[in-house]
Amino acid sequence: SYRGAGSLGPLERRPLCYAPLQPSTNLYLQQRWDHDRYRAHRHRVNSALPVVDTKGIRTPAHVTLKLKKLQLQEERLADINRDNKQLSSKLSGIMHSRGQVDNWNIYPNRSLNAEKRRADLAQISAQNQAIFQRITLRQSEFRRQLWLDDWERTERRQKDIGRDSRCPAHKLVGPGIQSVSQSVTQPGGH
Repeated sequence: SYRGAGSLGPLERRPLCYAPLQPSTNLYLQQRWDHDRYRAHRHRVNSALPVVDTKGIRTPAHVTLKLKKLQLQEERLADINRDNKQLSSKLSGIMHSRGQVDNWNIYPNRSLNAEKRRADLAQISAQNQAIFQRITLRQSEFRRQLWLDDWERTERRQKDIGRDSRCPAHKLVGPGIQSVSQSVTQPGGH
């Protein structure tokens, strides 16, 4: 046997050189032409379209979608999500409670005199309302106008006293004006 015959059976033999279908003087060139023709043929066969349409009719969308199945699946996922949220809230409650039990029976405190206190509160609110009405309807006993007149008289007297004052040292001195005491004490003052 010859070299490279490992993949062939014992009776099969591969030719040592290319054997063209037609006689040729240049075997290498003929082999290349035959190979190019074979590749073009295979390309045409692969790209050929069938004349008869064997695809069949398209399935309608309402048959392929199966809306009821989708709806049931969405409801199932919604139930699962809700259950997951409940479980996670319970787990977070357990983590925050630090392992304390939550089965304490806590009863609201019931007062034995709640009705009496409610009646007393209603009576007090009625009395407060009556007092408020009396206060709002009451006229003032003070005569405001007399107070205003008295205050005006007092202000006039204060102004008169300030105008008739003979002591200029108590008055405010403006910029550039000297008081009498300053002009007397400073030598060479104008």
